[in-house]
Formats: sequence, C-alpha cells, structure tokens
Amino acid sequence: MKRSMRPGTMISPLPAIIVSCGSSIENSNLITVAWVGTICSDPAMCYISVRPSRHSYGLIKENMQFTLNLTTAEMAKATDWIGVKSGRDYDKWKETGLTPVAGVAVSCPHIAESPVSIECRVKTVMPLGSHDMFIAEVVNVLAKESLFDPETDAFMLEKAGLINYTHGHYYTQGEPLGRFGFSVMKKKKNH
Repeated sequence: MKRSMRPGTMISPLPAIIVSCGSSIENSNLITVAWVGTICSDPAMCYISVRPSRHSYGLIKENMQFTLNLTTAEMAKATDWIGVKSGRDYDKWKETGLTPVAGVAVSCPHIAESPVSIECRVKTVMPLGSHDMFIAEVVNVLAKESLFDPETDAFMLEKAGLINYTHGHYYTQGEPLGRFGFSVMKKKKNH
C-alpha cells in the first residue's frame, strides 16, 4: 500500500553539480545545483533551474552561459558548502580551495578538480515559479585524461566516483547492475 503525499520533488537521485558562472575567472561564482538534467541528445542540451534570488542567477542571465562541473566524494564538502553560502558574501573559490581554470568555449571558468566539466550556452530562460529554468546547448565537454581507457580510448565515466543527491543527503554511487540493454542481450555461447 502507498500513502499519498503533497506534491513535491521526489525524483531522485539527482546529480550534485557545481555550476560555475560569470564572465571570467575574476568575475565568477559557484553554485550547487541539483535541479539539473539532460533534455536533448542532438543537439546536446541540458537545463538547470535556479532561484532568481541567488547571486549566480544574475551572472548566468547576464552572460547567458555556465559550466556544469560533476562532483566526486572528494568534492562533497565543497559541494555542500557552496550550496549553503552566498557568493555575495564569500569568494567560494578561495573558501573551498577549488581551482578555477579558464573556459575553452565559454568565458566562465571550470573547476580543475571536477572529473568532467560541461560548458553550456543558454538558449532560453523559462520562469516557472520558485525557480527559472535555463535551457542550454552543450558547446564543449572537458574530461580528465584518467577517464579514458589507454587501450581503446573509450570514455569511462563510471571511474569518476561521482556523487548524487537524494532527499537532502549526498551519496556515492553503488555497484553496477548492468549496462544499457542488458535485459535483452543474448547470452554468449561457450565454445
């Protein structure tokens, strides 16, 4: 039996993302976002939803770009701290010890410690209520060299040690259950 609850955001887990934004390293900020996701494959597009009262909101809206920085267990404390403190009051780069690196396809920096940074240009801002959704096109992806198989050059995101956010808590990812299509794969015959 299930119990009815008031409408709420129960889609979990979500990635715990640090968004970097601004026009340069010197004029940038960081914000932790869990309201984030993929919305299109071709062209590659994603979204973030941000409250208009947040300091980063103005930087994103003014520059119409941002970078999604995937986070790891080693970045968990910084991820949380960035989410509860305001860039109006703190230099989040300095306070967390994260390293800003100049963007490649956008003017805002990315985080050196992040295993994957996804540079985005905003196409549309959609007011929704408590948050506005920034719909963006992915213009570049930066991934640490250690995430590529030295033999095949295959990208191995599962090796990044990413964290996620579920109902107010951060978690590491668990054991793999199968790969896409495993439920319909034909078993290999032994010779």
